Amino acid sequence: MKASKLARRNVLHRPLETGLSVLLLAFGVGIISLMLLMQRSLTEDLDRNIKDIDLVLGAKGSPLQLILANVYHVDVPTGNIKLADARKIMRHPYIEEAIPLAYGDNYDLFRIVGTEPSYAAHYGAEIAEGQTFEAPFEVVLGQEVAAETGLSIGDTFYSAHGLTDGTDVHRDKAYTVVGTFQRTGAVIDQLILTPIASVWGVHEDVEDADEEITAVLLKKKNPLAILTLPNLLRNTPMQVALPAIEMNRLTQQFGIGLQTIRAVALLIMGLSFISVFIALYASLRDRRYELALLRTMGAPPQRLFSLVLFEGLWMTAGGILAGLVLSRIGVVVLGQVLADRFHYDVTQLAPVWGELVLVAAALLVGALAAGIPARSALKMDISNTLGQGR
Repeated sequence: MKASKLARRNVLHRPLETGLSVLLLAFGVGIISLMLLMQRSLTEDLDRNIKDIDLVLGAKGSPLQLILANVYHVDVPTGNIKLADARKIMRHPYIEEAIPLAYGDNYDLFRIVGTEPSYAAHYGAEIAEGQTFEAPFEVVLGQEVAAETGLSIGDTFYSAHGLTDGTDVHRDKAYTVVGTFQRTGAVIDQLILTPIASVWGVHEDVEDADEEITAVLLKKKNPLAILTLPNLLRNTPMQVALPAIEMNRLTQQFGIGLQTIRAVALLIMGLSFISVFIALYASLRDRRYELALLRTMGAPPQRLFSLVLFEGLWMTAGGILAGLVLSRIGVVVLGQVLADRFHYDVTQLAPVWGELVLVAAALLVGALAAGIPARSALKMDISNTLGQGR
């Protein structure tokens, strides 16, 4: 029988010791793998949504809140600004593109965003069915909105005041679905787009609307915009925030917590390798008579070394496989939580490069942990072991 098959049988014959080692390694590998998968998904989402958005103009307050609310739509806005004041910045010679946003209502917890067709064009969102909005109270649905709500072309609905509640419904103004967007993988998939006049007209006639908006997404034409615009807004109720800087600051704040979790996972993995070493050493001690008999029947020392080494590798491989499975389960669970709370889909199960490094490192350390007991098998005193009997 091949050493690998015999080693597998020996491992399965000791379920308690094997199970503990595999479980510890599975937790360590699973935690690190989960972090790598979630980091990949979140990084891709962050980068995709801030692409070509250099500045965000909005009411004064927390710059990070301004970005989260108006780029990623996962926070409440810092307030409203007057469109007339915003237009002075939108028409600044240092600005290449400006996309106004106005919102404050929702339907089934999906945000209704008043904007211009340039917002959809910015994210490359093409019409999948119907047409784009042209008149007030016409809406185009993001793909996730259409899938979750079941709304289709020609359907009407009423908006609810606020972003996180569906009780205060405006039943005097109905929205009509005129189109749906194709899936983009960006935040627009979770939004309902309509003309800005629709947002104004929900609370009063469109003709008499108080022209306020929530924010403006800006793309700079000249790098000096980053230095010039904050000075222009110093004595106004407006501010500009830089998405790239604010998101880097956010990820740095999370970095400390992630490093702590990673350290705990590495500690668990270290304990698992110690457990593999102890289990193999104890197995070698308990089976030394059996191994001595194999030597007397012609088995070379290298075969005994391979047998013990393969046992360690089987245990390590089992822990790695279980850890990768656990990480995928964790991604699905966390993905569902984020989808329910923020309507973001981060469930990407494809392996990342870091996992390959993790698997290779775990196999290497597992082989080293098994190598010490395996080396002891090479130095076994056959006559003394057989003389002691079982």
